[in-house]
Amino acid sequence: MDFEEDTHHFDAAAERMIELGNQLLEQDVDSDSWEVASGLLAGAVQFWLYAHQPCGDLGCESCGEIDTAEKRLQRLTEQVRQSAMESEYYHTPFDANAGSA
Repeated sequence: MDFEEDTHHFDAAAERMIELGNQLLEQDVDSDSWEVASGLLAGAVQFWLYAHQPCGDLGCESCGEIDTAEKRLQRLTEQVRQSAMESEYYHTPFDANAGSA
């Protein structure tokens, strides 16, 4: 499997989440984008935790980095931080610490 195939499902899932958020906002013009985004995030976290359950074999090397709730939370937090920092929306001109030249 090459890199492009390896990222296909990741990219497709991310795109579908964005489309779902936009769809929910379009269906109800009075909806709060923060609430919709928080709901999507809560659902994504639940699915991520479900998908990253250890297999139950205490000697499993693959599960070593997720074999406790705290390790899973740390891994999830790292992935969220990386995704946020890679986002085009991470920095905005309206950030309190944004400089102007």
